Amino acid sequence: MQFEFSDEQQELRDSVRRFFERECPVTAVRAVIDAGTGYDPALWRKVGDGAFLATAIPEEYGGIGAGYLELCVVAEECGRVLAPLPTLSAIYQVAEYLMIAGSEAQKRRWLPRIAAAEAIGALALNEGVGEMRADRVAARVSGGRLIGEKLPVADGMAADFAIVAARDEAETLGFYLVELDAPGVAREAVETLDPSRGHARIVFSGAEAEPLGKGDRGWTLVEEIRDRAAVPAAFEQVGGADRALADARDYALGRYAFGRPIASFQAIKHMLADVYVANELARSNAYYGAWALSAGSDKLSLAAASARVAATAAFQRASASNIQVHGGMGFTWEYDCHLYYRRSAYLALALGGPSLWEDRLIEFRRAAAA
Repeated sequence: MQFEFSDEQQELRDSVRRFFERECPVTAVRAVIDAGTGYDPALWRKVGDGAFLATAIPEEYGGIGAGYLELCVVAEECGRVLAPLPTLSAIYQVAEYLMIAGSEAQKRRWLPRIAAAEAIGALALNEGVGEMRADRVAARVSGGRLIGEKLPVADGMAADFAIVAARDEAETLGFYLVELDAPGVAREAVETLDPSRGHARIVFSGAEAEPLGKGDRGWTLVEEIRDRAAVPAAFEQVGGADRALADARDYALGRYAFGRPIASFQAIKHMLADVYVANELARSNAYYGAWALSAGSDKLSLAAASARVAATAAFQRASASNIQVHGGMGFTWEYDCHLYYRRSAYLALALGGPSLWEDRLIEFRRAAAA
């Protein structure tokens, strides 16, 4: 069992880091926020040209078939620069839905386009605030037509198609592929805490809905994909937490008070030491998750929950501490601290809130003790 990246994967990390440092400075994130686009189309196309996010998509479907470890390497670098890209929706979730449950025709139509960044997929499960559960799905499909409302839908304004949870005439929960530029679909943007990752309200009024190839597996499919998506999402959180810590450290070393750097004060040193410990704990759990995902281990659910809980706590702590180290200026729009805080809040809720994953860890512990 190897919980460290190989030399080749480290080289990939270095290459991806250089790419993002060149193509995605923080000014690019701010430009997306100012434009209100919810993502950076130009950066998305460049990522597609580099095939960075196609690592886990098989070669027969337009990917490079490298594997999930490589995807986690790329995800960490995305998180480090707060990349304004629809990675969580299109790559970590929708591509997985298609690979696991899509028909052969659906895979061949959409996966090569996702791999080349020529199409964006969104996942439409939620129907309002609160935890999404199977019993809360009210959208209906009758005669191949979808009626219902989904809110919020991450990357819903940018997406070309969505995988939608809905019930058929027999009240069976299933999943349907809907093209979002087709008749019977209306979209509007909704504001969230992190405007660099767009969200939408989507109303379906008789839109044509194509059943997902194996979408009759019900809510177990959601839980399976959620576990798989949690691992690269945790790496995004680890990358963001590391960058927030580095920014806090650099500021503390350069900011003087009473004739010496504030980094020399015990309160600051202890705060940053606690952040460092949390980040390393999160990285350890993320590595465990990456191994479980790559190896197809039956421990994936446990590993995903561990990675998710640790990475969420680390990123939230690091981003909040970064603001505190910067003092009053840390709360202002001119500084970048709030961008990391916003992203940490978004990622904390994107796959179910912290309580959902903490409850799952408790269940695993009880099961092990039984």
